[in-house]
This record gives sequence, C-alpha cells and structure tokens, in this order.
Amino acid sequence: MEKIKLLYQRYREIINYLFFGVLTTVVNYVTYLVLAPFFTLTTVPTVVAWILSVLFAYLTNRKYVFCSHSVGRDALKEAGGFFTARVMSGVLDVAIMWVFVDCIGFNDMLIKLLSNVVVVVFNYIASKLVVFSKKKSR
Repeated sequence: MEKIKLLYQRYREIINYLFFGVLTTVVNYVTYLVLAPFFTLTTVPTVVAWILSVLFAYLTNRKYVFCSHSVGRDALKEAGGFFTARVMSGVLDVAIMWVFVDCIGFNDMLIKLLSNVVVVVFNYIASKLVVFSKKKSR
C-alpha cells in the first residue's frame, strides 16, 4: 500500500489529469445524450456539451490537477487561456480528422482515436506550460 501511495505522490498530477479527463468525457457525453432528443440538429447539444465539459475540466484541472490559487484578474486570465487552448485543440482535432479521413481516406475510428491522444497531450502541455504555469516572482 505504501508503494501505491508513493507512486500516486510521484505521478499525482498526471493521474489526476487522466482521472478528471475521463470525468470530463462523461460530462460531455451525458450532456449530449440528455439534450440531443430536444433538437433536430446535433450542433446545439454538441456545443452545449463542449462548453459544460470545458468548464468542468477548467474547474477540476484548476483545483485538483494543477492546484492553482489564482484570484481576480489572474484567475480570469487563467480561465481565458484555458478556454483558448481548448478551442485550439478542438480546431486541431477537426483538422486532423479532415486531413487524414476526408482528404487521405484513412479509417475514421482509428484516426479519431489517434487524434484524441494528440489532443489530450496538447491540452496537458498547454495547461502545464501556459495556463497553470507557476511563474516565479522577480
């Protein structure tokens, strides 16, 4: 049990990121499933699901993954950076799918899986190095 505790402490940030990433996916999927029957097009429930899941991801990443204590303007800047990075990763996902599935003709399920891996890594790096970076005071 002590070894597990030590491993968790060593990799806490990555473990929490993956754990809350799964929960973010659940938020997205459940929101879509609840809203989809009320709309004839998938756009509205997809956008609402994305907004709620990114908001959930921001709050959980802020508190449990990167342990941010920013307040006021710094918190607003942090949230803006987080949403900007998520929009960028959404565009990256769409671009990967368009190039490799629509243009080249690769299997969509395989490319979607690979694209998700790229997006998760991109989101982690953006969050770690830009959004929740611990800047040293001068």
